[in-house]
Amino acid sequence: MDGVAHIKKNLVVIGGGPAGLAAALEAKRQGIKSEDILVIERDAELGGILNQCIHTGFGLHIFKKDLTGPEYATIFIRQIHDEKIEYLLNSMVLSLAVDDEGKKNITLVSPSMGLCKIEAKAVILAMGCRERTRGGINIPGTRPAGILTAGAAQRYVNIEGYMPGREVVILGSGDIGLIMARRMTLEGAKVLMVCEIMPFSNGLARNIAQCLRDFDIPLKLSHTVIGINGKDRVESVVIAKVDEHKVPIKETAEVIKCDTLLLSVGLIPENELTTEAGILMDTNTSGAVVNESMMTSVEGIFACGNVLHVHDLVDFVTEEAERAGGNAAAYIKGELHDEPHLCETKAENGVRYIVPHKVNYKNLKSEDKFFFRVDNIYRNCYVYVKVDDKVMKKIKRLKVAPSEMESFEVDEKFIESLNGAERITICIDK
Repeated sequence: MDGVAHIKKNLVVIGGGPAGLAAALEAKRQGIKSEDILVIERDAELGGILNQCIHTGFGLHIFKKDLTGPEYATIFIRQIHDEKIEYLLNSMVLSLAVDDEGKKNITLVSPSMGLCKIEAKAVILAMGCRERTRGGINIPGTRPAGILTAGAAQRYVNIEGYMPGREVVILGSGDIGLIMARRMTLEGAKVLMVCEIMPFSNGLARNIAQCLRDFDIPLKLSHTVIGINGKDRVESVVIAKVDEHKVPIKETAEVIKCDTLLLSVGLIPENELTTEAGILMDTNTSGAVVNESMMTSVEGIFACGNVLHVHDLVDFVTEEAERAGGNAAAYIKGELHDEPHLCETKAENGVRYIVPHKVNYKNLKSEDKFFFRVDNIYRNCYVYVKVDDKVMKKIKRLKVAPSEMESFEVDEKFIESLNGAERITICIDK
C-alpha cells in the first residue's frame, strides 16, 4: 500500500503507562536490544494514568518509598530514555491481527508517521482500563452538566486546573472516588457523601481512613443514586437504600441538593484489541486468559496490568509487567518451554478469580505470584492452596475483602508438585 510506513520489531508494547514501561524495560534487561523494542502510547506523554495521580501511596512495595504517581512514573520514563528504548506518542493502534505464519501485524496512526504497519515477533498488551460511565449503570433522570467520572474530575483538577463543582455527591467507593472526595475537599468543595451500593467499601482500607474519616465525609453503604434532577446543571440527586438484592427501597428515597455527581462505579479493562485478535477472555476479570508466562491464548501475545485484571496497587502492576516482559523476551529468544499438558487454576469457596489461569510448571519461577480476589469480606479465615487434592499452602488471614487483591508466591517445592498435576485450587475456609 503506497504511502504507508512498514516497520519490523522483535517486541511491540501497546501502552506507555506503568505496565508497558516496566514490561519494555524488563525485556531489555533480559537481552532484547533497545532498537528491537517499540512502545506505543496514545497520549501525549508516557506515564499513563499516573500523571494525574498527584497523591502519595505509590512505590511502597517496589521502592520502599512513599511516592506520588508522577514521581513513580518518572523513575521508569527516565530508564526508558537511558536505555534508548523507542516509543511513539499520540499514536493510536487501530488493529492487531495474527497471520497464518504467526506474525503479529499492528496498524497504527500517528502524527509523526501517519498510517503505519508494524510486524512483531511478540506483543505485550498493556492498555490499562477505563471507567464505567452513567450509561453503564443506567441511572434515570435528566442529562444536565455536572455528571463526571471520578477520573475525569481528577484530570480536570490536577492537570487542567478546573474545578468541576462545589457541592458534590460521589457514587461508588472505589479508590479513585475516595481519593477525589479528599481532593475536592482540599480544593474547597463540599463533599456531601459517598454512596456505595454494596454493604462494604470497594476501596483500600487506608483510603477509607485517610480520605473519608479524616475529613468527616459520610460513607453510606447499601445506598445508590436512583435519580438525577436539573436542566442545564445538576440541581439534586435522589438516593435510596437498597435491599440484599441491590434493589432500591423506594420508601427510603431522599433528595440531596448538589451541583455535581462523581461516578466511581468500576473499571473496565481496555480489551477491544484483545478480542479483535481472537484471544480467549475471562468473563470474571474482563481480561485475557493467560498462562504462567502471562501469555494469552494466542502464541506470542502477552498481557499485563489493568488490561488483564484491575489492580489496587501500581507496585503489583509493575511486578506483573516485569514478568510479562521477561517472558516475552524468553519467547523471542526461543527459551520458553512448550508443554502440551497445562495445569488449570480453579477458584472455589469465596474466591472469585485467579491469575494466571493455566500453568506450565517448567516455565514457573520461584517467587512468581498468583493473584486472586475474594467475593465477600471474610474474617479470621484461611486461604487454602491445593494442588489436585493436596493442600500445599494454608495461609492465615485476619481479613480478606473484594477491594484488596490477594496473592501468594510460589517456591521450588510448590513448582515440583505441579509435575503431572491437573489443577491448582484456591479457596477460603475457617
